[in-house]
Amino acid sequence: MSIEQLSPPQLWQHFAQICRFPRPSKHETALRDHIQAWAQARGLSTQLDRVGNLIIRKAASAGMENRLGVVLQAHLDMVAQKNEATKHDFIRDPIQPRIVDGWVSACGTTLGADNGIGVAAALAVLESPEVVHGPLEVLFTLDEEAGMSGAQGLEPGLLQGHLLLNLDTEDWGEIYVGCAGGMDISLNRSLHHEALPAGYVVRDLVLNGLKGGHSGVDIHLERGNAIKLLARLLSEAIPRFDARLLNFRGGTLRNALPREAFAQLAIPACDAVQFARCVELFKQILQAELGESEPALHLSVSDAEAGNSLALTAADTVLAIDLLLALPHGVRRWSQQIAGVVETSNNLGVVKIDERRFEAVLMLRSLTDSGLHELQTMIEALARLARLGVEASGAYPGWAPDTDSAALKLLQDVYQQLYGHAPAVKVIHAGLECGLIGRAYPELEMVSFGPTIRGAHSPDERVEISSVAQFWQLLQSALAAVAEKTEAESTPIAQK
Repeated sequence: MSIEQLSPPQLWQHFAQICRFPRPSKHETALRDHIQAWAQARGLSTQLDRVGNLIIRKAASAGMENRLGVVLQAHLDMVAQKNEATKHDFIRDPIQPRIVDGWVSACGTTLGADNGIGVAAALAVLESPEVVHGPLEVLFTLDEEAGMSGAQGLEPGLLQGHLLLNLDTEDWGEIYVGCAGGMDISLNRSLHHEALPAGYVVRDLVLNGLKGGHSGVDIHLERGNAIKLLARLLSEAIPRFDARLLNFRGGTLRNALPREAFAQLAIPACDAVQFARCVELFKQILQAELGESEPALHLSVSDAEAGNSLALTAADTVLAIDLLLALPHGVRRWSQQIAGVVETSNNLGVVKIDERRFEAVLMLRSLTDSGLHELQTMIEALARLARLGVEASGAYPGWAPDTDSAALKLLQDVYQQLYGHAPAVKVIHAGLECGLIGRAYPELEMVSFGPTIRGAHSPDERVEISSVAQFWQLLQSALAAVAEKTEAESTPIAQK
């Protein structure tokens, strides 16, 4: 059975088409141009803004002309993550979706249900003559996963709607009214190298099998960070064996929990057997610590050849590992205002070390500006002590909750009517584009909802088929139930 045969077919057929377009962040224009041409062929109005976001407009259904205008919003890009052994080029190869036990996933890569299902739902609304709605706009943004530059550059004065439905959250039955803000911090430092000492042999270390996940949604689950775990092993092995580090790499994206880390270490040949025992013992320690949360954790050591016979000096070997140990990762503080929600966190997402340079990328998130600032200053203080170059970038605001908004009331009422109970209303620690869109359009009333997605930002990403059908039902019903405009609301938002 192919995913095009799933229900609702109009949504899944669009998602199948989306999967055929490679679309990692900053490489989604082919998909955008395809969608624009598709819309124009159906007589829909399209517009690109100054940064390349796509806006599509569709006139109201008959008799719905006086309803409040609605903006459906989703992002076109996806996180590009794969298992080390998976052969996949995210710039050229399509995603291969598959159906397993009521879920759709991919084959060793991220699926792109984040946010491809939202995109597919919006396209299905645009295409279907059966979906009843008032004046409709669809906003497809670029580059959400790698800095939100599309939402950052969204022009004021283009959108006409009053309500915005963001289709980019991952727990069916929950409606989101707020999110954390965030920023990236990049660290770098020159390192010193020397020839490998005589009598040393090189070993490859691989730590993999971790679950990974979304650095906002999953940060509180205390899953292992492959970078931090492998650094722990090296911190014990280096002084014990007078070892030298040749290179280290871990993680691939600043907003994904690192699932894998790799290192090359040079040790005295006479210590090779003891070193192998040390690695095995440490693997057992990690399995005892993380057996419940990371049952597939694997740590291995194997013989290797030195590529250029150079390694970090003894002092910089220690410095590099000390930095990995000292850099923060995980939950910094829980919210005092919203029970069960992370306030501030950091993800040590990407590290690369060779014989010449140390580089690390971290992603900071917080529900409060002060929490974000405190974490930033702490990392910058550490950078000064270690003489690291530091660059903060990609800052985006949080989305302040509005529990009295018309958009929330609409979704709550329709959900209650459909399912006989109220949805959960929540604030999410992950970043959504609503804060940035609200900065350009402060009068827009916004909510976010979506189907159940698990393992986002990892090759374990999957979307629950039954929840997609419910998500589609709620979206259709909400569009049909949008209230009529008052006299004051007859003036478009962009003209206020």
